[in-house]
Amino acid sequence: MSKMHSVYSPYDGRELGQVPVAGMQEVQNALDTADQCFRNKSGWLSLDRRVALLERAAELMTERQEQLALQAASEGGKPLLDSRVEAARAIDGIKLCIEVIRTEQGHVIPMGGTAASAGRMAFTQREPRGIVVAVSAFNHPLNLIVHQVATAVAAGCPVLVKPAGDTALSGKAFVDLLHEAGVPPEWCQFVLPENNELTQTMVTDPRVAFFSFIGSARVGWMLRSKLAPGTRCGLEHGGVAPLFISADANLDAALAAVSKGGFYHAGQVCVSVQRVFVERSIAERFAQSLADSARQLRVGDPASDQTEVGPLIRQAEVERIHEWVQEAVANGGQLLCGGEQLDHQCYTPTVIFNPPADARVSTSEVFGPVVCVYAYDDLEQAIAQANALPFAFQAAVFTSNLHIAEQVYRGVNASAVMVNDHTAFRVDGMPFAGLGQSGHGIGGMPFSIEEMQIEKMLVWNTNIKPG
Repeated sequence: MSKMHSVYSPYDGRELGQVPVAGMQEVQNALDTADQCFRNKSGWLSLDRRVALLERAAELMTERQEQLALQAASEGGKPLLDSRVEAARAIDGIKLCIEVIRTEQGHVIPMGGTAASAGRMAFTQREPRGIVVAVSAFNHPLNLIVHQVATAVAAGCPVLVKPAGDTALSGKAFVDLLHEAGVPPEWCQFVLPENNELTQTMVTDPRVAFFSFIGSARVGWMLRSKLAPGTRCGLEHGGVAPLFISADANLDAALAAVSKGGFYHAGQVCVSVQRVFVERSIAERFAQSLADSARQLRVGDPASDQTEVGPLIRQAEVERIHEWVQEAVANGGQLLCGGEQLDHQCYTPTVIFNPPADARVSTSEVFGPVVCVYAYDDLEQAIAQANALPFAFQAAVFTSNLHIAEQVYRGVNASAVMVNDHTAFRVDGMPFAGLGQSGHGIGGMPFSIEEMQIEKMLVWNTNIKPG
């Protein structure tokens, strides 16, 4: 009998369920099975079959939407209200995969424009790249798996699914749901290796064509450095997201957005609002208002409809965040609210005004419910301060001035800039990419599917007549 891994609630510590753990033999068997699937081209999943399988999966998820949301909330700590949104997004993500593979199947390559290409026609069609290994994170335990695994199914790739151990139930539930929808079990395999070394063995196997990773930069870049020659990858890490507010901004809208974008899922979001640069004339007033708003947030059981901020995923994270906050305050930052460890692995929503530029809350991803507000006199200097880190992901600006919006858009290091919205805004059809140490490649359903496929070209010399 396989070893089993228990998953526990981060809020009250109760066991929520178990999933099987893979040893060396199980990992090798999974890789062998996936390799056989890909090598047998006559057995590839046809486009119409992939569409039908994903349509059925979306139907099953819709029927079980509340159950999936509650499970994700219970094991990941994201409040149920937000986990319901995650479940809805996951269902829509599957539908988006269907739209992509139905409408994006290749290109016509221009021929006949030169004498050498006269009498020829050329086009491309998409084919699966090969085995996908998907290693996922805990913070969106259902939607992230959909991003990595539904895209692989849509692309026609055999996929090995390794969820975060803390939230493995949602990952297993989605794999089981795909099998129920008709995806052959050998084409989508749940594999939770018994240790990190075995995960590395799975990821770096030379038969793996694409490695999809969502998680810490330290682990992601390390695994990328060990990939077999020819293995492609997509890495999604975190940022230290900057948001700028000018004096002419709609401050009520900015306040609501920063509060949501900073404290959503207790700040455990890779593009969570962390550094807020506010024009000095309104900076302290805005910071105090943000603190007032943060104090009103209801912290507690993620399974409750009343909770707005749930627990951190592990107690060690609570302690780390508290250490960073204390350091910032001891070195001159003004603690406006929060800064307290609570029971059940929770931490009070925290606002720090003008923490030191070299404090860890200013230079590294907090991944917790902490928002820092900095007063600025010169926008260019504020942008320079935001750009001083090796991380760059999404950024935002609140202003009524088109020139200021353009100044931030052109000046800040980011793959996306939101105007009059928070940094964590995302819909799943848009490109989602970390720059610098924040990631590699482009996420988002259409872009992930494209990465998992090749465009195979056919060139036909029509000058040659049947002989």
